[in-house]
Amino acid sequence: MKKITITTLTVLFFAFSSIAQDIGVKTNFAHWAAAGTPNAGLEFALNRKYTLEVGGGFNPFTFNDNKKAKHWIVQPELRYWLCESFNGHFFGLHALAGEYNISGMDIPIGRLSKLKDYRYEGFAYGAGLSYGYQWMVSPRWNFELNIGAGYAYLTYDKFPCVKCGSKIESGDNNYFGVTKAAISLIYLIK
Repeated sequence: MKKITITTLTVLFFAFSSIAQDIGVKTNFAHWAAAGTPNAGLEFALNRKYTLEVGGGFNPFTFNDNKKAKHWIVQPELRYWLCESFNGHFFGLHALAGEYNISGMDIPIGRLSKLKDYRYEGFAYGAGLSYGYQWMVSPRWNFELNIGAGYAYLTYDKFPCVKCGSKIESGDNNYFGVTKAAISLIYLIK
């Protein structure tokens, strides 16, 4: 029993040590800028060519005049690197899941212009493909740009004003377009 315990602990120690060599902790400045959303992510090297990123954000804030972009989102992404993990070009396959409560936002672009006069609550689920590039800034810091497009299924409840009222409509929407955008600073744990 003692040998099994020591062997198990030794294997776990070396497994964790090898994983700890290739972890990036990151934040996405695009998410901060778009809605003031606090966010963070972890990226794990699976081998020399593949990494798994798990990122997410949570915005619980209501702004002046009851404007809000309350939401949470989780976006895992499997990445294939053309050179090596955490260096250069990569292609990714990402998923997304989230919940939102948005109102009073003046965004004069297509369907988003309706956010000024109505409140929408609902869920979003989707997936897409992405392309990105990471620059090595120093031995512990990287900088990344990433853009992705795909499909998202959105459910929603629509309310007549940003603060009050009974539900006036429920529905769903199929969205094709940008599903991921990131300008990230990464700290590498080695």
